[in-house]
Amino acid sequence: MSRVVERFLQYVEYNTQSDENSDASPSTSGQLVLGEALKKELEELGLENVRLTETGYVYGVLSANTTKEQVPAIGFIAHMDTSSDMPGEGVKPQIIQDYPGGDIVLSSEKGITLSPEEFPELNEYVGKTLITTDGTTLLGADDKAGIAEIITAVEYLIEHPEIPHGKICVAFTPDEEIGRGADHFDVSGFGADFAYTLDGGPIGELEYENFNAAKAKVFVQGESVHPGTAKDKMLNSMLLAAEYMAQLPANETPAHTEGYEGFYHLTNISGNVETTTMSYIIRDFDWASFEHRKQVMQAAAHSLNQKYGRSIFSVAIEDQYYNMKEKIEPVQHVVRIAEEAMQSLGIAPVVVPVRGGTDGARLSYMGLPCPNLFGGGHAFHGKYEFIPTFAMEKAVAVIVKIAELYAR
Repeated sequence: MSRVVERFLQYVEYNTQSDENSDASPSTSGQLVLGEALKKELEELGLENVRLTETGYVYGVLSANTTKEQVPAIGFIAHMDTSSDMPGEGVKPQIIQDYPGGDIVLSSEKGITLSPEEFPELNEYVGKTLITTDGTTLLGADDKAGIAEIITAVEYLIEHPEIPHGKICVAFTPDEEIGRGADHFDVSGFGADFAYTLDGGPIGELEYENFNAAKAKVFVQGESVHPGTAKDKMLNSMLLAAEYMAQLPANETPAHTEGYEGFYHLTNISGNVETTTMSYIIRDFDWASFEHRKQVMQAAAHSLNQKYGRSIFSVAIEDQYYNMKEKIEPVQHVVRIAEEAMQSLGIAPVVVPVRGGTDGARLSYMGLPCPNLFGGGHAFHGKYEFIPTFAMEKAVAVIVKIAELYAR
């Protein structure tokens, strides 16, 4: 078993799910437990300036081994937390060696099967070794695979001093899954000129565009009256909420969009006759379309308020992050070098937009240009999550090659 796989299997034993309802940083104590273990591991490898901050960030530096001038300092970043969409405690990975094709039974007891009919990408990995869940939890490849890949690449550079490289900065962040991964990131203290997050999907993925993102709360104020005497008096806020939802384009939701198409996504609704609250996220790659979506949500509330002749609907919108493309394009070499590294290793780069966000999006706007590299996993955030082991090994090789190319 390769070192990167060994590390990954160790890391998934830690329960590091983040919690959006917590105001602490990190949001859960389990992330600090993994952070302590990673800090110790970096120290044992001999990295310098290793530290774990009170807010849950792990940093370390591998000094340059080249005397060549003007070699940039490169950063590699991954996040420690896992999604709360599926249980993350008691992860029991299954190793499928020489995958023969066809269905993989994750849990015979629960009748849970990972099938190429639902996940046709499995057909690309016949004969390869896969790591899957046991059907009861997520796996945690997002993003513990990225952590394992970065540390293994650093270890390889230490063990092979004949490979020239500049200063290598590594960081592991908390709470990426709840949008707070960059909240307390020390960009100046990190010490890199630019960086790469190892937080992408299948082998070859390279991303430097992502959604512009906002979150919205829609508040609906109804009138509760005893149903026996409610005629012409009751305003059921839940029914009014349904009327608001009908004002938004029905085909512009995550289930109907792909590629560069944006969407409105209802993530939560709670209420009673008197009051209802709806939570939305708004996503779009194009800035003008992004602004238009926010206007559509406000206009729907305004229109319905006019219909009812009173202030029933109110909408509060808050921007979350922006498309990092604007910050990456002026330093496009970070993308070109990543493409060259992959091609030299026989990997076809697959440049795709991130239909979501990464720490790199916010970090790019904080002065640290930061495209995203593949980690190798599939079907994140659920019981069908899996990762081919060779993809992790290739990710390690890509990190090493990027460091080498910048020092040539």
